Amino acid sequence: MHRPGCAQPQHRAPSDPPHSHHRPTPQLHPGAWWLWSLGLGTAATRTTNPLLLTLLITTSAYVVTTCRPNTPWSRSYTAFVKLALAVLLIRLAFTTFLGSPLPGTHVLLTLPELPLPDWAQGIRLGGKVTAETLTFAFYDGLKLATLLICVGAANALASPSRLLKSLPGALYEMGVAVVVAMTFAPSLIADVQRLRAARRLRGRPDSGLRGLLQVALPVLEGALERSVALAAAMDARGYGRTADVPPRVRRTTTALTLGGLLGVCAGTYGLLTADGGTYGLPVLLTGLTAALAGLRLGGRRTPRTRYRPDRWTTRACLVAASGATVAVALAVAATQAPAAALNPGVIPLTAPTLPLWPAAAILVGLLPALLAPHKEPS
Repeated sequence: MHRPGCAQPQHRAPSDPPHSHHRPTPQLHPGAWWLWSLGLGTAATRTTNPLLLTLLITTSAYVVTTCRPNTPWSRSYTAFVKLALAVLLIRLAFTTFLGSPLPGTHVLLTLPELPLPDWAQGIRLGGKVTAETLTFAFYDGLKLATLLICVGAANALASPSRLLKSLPGALYEMGVAVVVAMTFAPSLIADVQRLRAARRLRGRPDSGLRGLLQVALPVLEGALERSVALAAAMDARGYGRTADVPPRVRRTTTALTLGGLLGVCAGTYGLLTADGGTYGLPVLLTGLTAALAGLRLGGRRTPRTRYRPDRWTTRACLVAASGATVAVALAVAATQAPAAALNPGVIPLTAPTLPLWPAAAILVGLLPALLAPHKEPS
């Protein structure tokens, strides 16, 4: 019984049952992203068809947009796209002003030609610019641009720090240098954007020569502070320490590593040339086996532990296999499909066509977007 005038006790509804805690989806191994992107890049080297190259660029862009985490280094993909566009434009400019030995009949414009001495025969400044030479330069430049974009996709999807933890012990010191170099550009871009935004909020100029000079000094100061902090952290963690191993193991490691790397170079050269298709793959596989054995032995000199190492899951294997499938499919198509399908001719000038089964093979590269439909946590 409650007294009049007293507040009635409020009966709270039973609390909702706690939400079930789902185990977060494990992140993909960074090596899987690199193998996927290198597979797309290898496929780009087997063709000059602009339709297939555009399809490769679109595939990488869609996967990056879907799967990249929200981190400063993931924004480097835009920088790689701009670099690829600059490479393409430079290739076209060189062909326009320096000429090309490729003959052509469709003259687009005629530039003033500068006379050159006899010792500079074969070099032309100005002259006729034909549609055939510009088309050939466009195909060639687009191939290189596609390679750069595929590397940018790997840099945007794979965490450099996690990739460093996954390297073998023999490559740890070299991996640190590579990761620091790869993260320098994204960190620099992030610092510039942050400082320009702060100057705009204060009503100060952030563009032009004056704004550039006033932004450059804080950026360099921040880079120096990060370098000192990185050196202190590396020294505190015992960076550079080595263990004693027998001389016989060191000599065996050196022989396997050097021989394996030479085999990889020779096998890669054989795969990229038309005459080395028979010996290229066996030499490449033998070199890889020897190099991996050398790295395995070399890891004994660099004892270190890993905190929560990344595992090769089924999803990571499927992502890496999708990139390898694209590379193998385009390599097979380069030997079996008609030459005009993957490498359109420019003399006579013909419009490129889209070969169906190589294009379908490129679409296999979209598999990571299905396996990781949400952006991975940073």
